[in-house]
Amino acid sequence: MSNMPSPDQLEAEILRLKNEKNVVILAHYYQEPEIQDIADFVGDSLQLSVEAKNTDADVICFCGVHFMAETAKILNPDKTVVVPDLDAGCSLADGCPADKFESFLKDYPDHTVVSYINCSAEVKALSDIICTSSNAAKIVKALGDEKIVFAPDKHLGRYVSKQSGRDDLVLWQGSCIVHETFSEKKLLALKVRNPGAKIIAHPECEDSILRHADCIASTSGLLRFVVEDDATSFIVATEAGILHKMSQAAPDKELIPAPPEDESCSCNLCPFMRLNTMEKLYLCLRDLSPQVDVPAEIREKALRPIERMLEMSF
Repeated sequence: MSNMPSPDQLEAEILRLKNEKNVVILAHYYQEPEIQDIADFVGDSLQLSVEAKNTDADVICFCGVHFMAETAKILNPDKTVVVPDLDAGCSLADGCPADKFESFLKDYPDHTVVSYINCSAEVKALSDIICTSSNAAKIVKALGDEKIVFAPDKHLGRYVSKQSGRDDLVLWQGSCIVHETFSEKKLLALKVRNPGAKIIAHPECEDSILRHADCIASTSGLLRFVVEDDATSFIVATEAGILHKMSQAAPDKELIPAPPEDESCSCNLCPFMRLNTMEKLYLCLRDLSPQVDVPAEIREKALRPIERMLEMSF
C-alpha cells in the first residue's frame, strides 16, 4: 500500500487524521482488537445506531460491515460515511435479497414486517420496524397480536418467538455463517472439562446451542453478564472478537471461545468483519474513501422503521 506509515506510526497517524477531519470512528465488538482500541465508540448494532444518530462529527467511519454503515448514512444523509473495506458484507444481509424478499411479502399483505438490522437498506425500506438482537423480543411483544413477518435470521426469529410467546411468527429462512458453526457435541465436551463455566450465547446461534446457555443475549448483553455474574469462567458462543472487550472489562474472568464444528478453521471469526484492518482504516481516513451512499428514495423509506426501533427501544 502506497505511502503507508510504519507500524509504530500507524495509530498516531490515524488519530491525527481523525482529529484533522473531524471523524468519529465507530467499531463493532467483532472488529480486531487494535481497531476497537482506537475507536471512539465500540458497541453492538443498537448502541452504534444511537451513536451514529447523535454524532456531531463531519465524517462517520464505520468499522463493521456494510449494512451498519448504510444505517449510519440513512440516519445522517448530510454526513460523509466511510468504511475501511467496502467488501465487508454480511451473510444474513446477502441471504435476503430485496427483490426476493419483496416477492415473499406479497404472500403476507396483512403482516407487520419486523426486520433484524442485519439486512440491506433496500430490505429496511420494505420493513415496518427494524430491530436488533437486544430489542427484538421487546419490539415483538409491543406489537401485541399483530401478525408479524420476522426477517432475515431464522434462529433469532425462533428465539424471539419463544421469548414473546408468539408461535405464529412468519420467518424468513436466513442465518449467520459464524453462529451456525458452533458444535453442540463439542460445546458439551468443553463444558465437561470446565464444569464451573457458564455458557453464554448470542441468539443467532442454533437452538441446539441456545438450549444449553445460562445467558442468551446481544453482544452488549453478554458483555454485561460476564462483568456482573458471580461465575469466574465463561464459554462464549458468539464471534470471538467480543473476547477482547470482555477481557478488558473483566480481567479476572476466564473466557473460553465455544468450538466450531471444524476446529481446523477460524470459523468463529466473521470473515467479513476481519476484512477491516488498521492499514485500511488509515487509508480510509486519508482518502475519505470508500464512501457509503444510499439513494434518497430508499433512504427515506428505510429511515422510518429505524426511527421506530429507536423510539421503541428506550
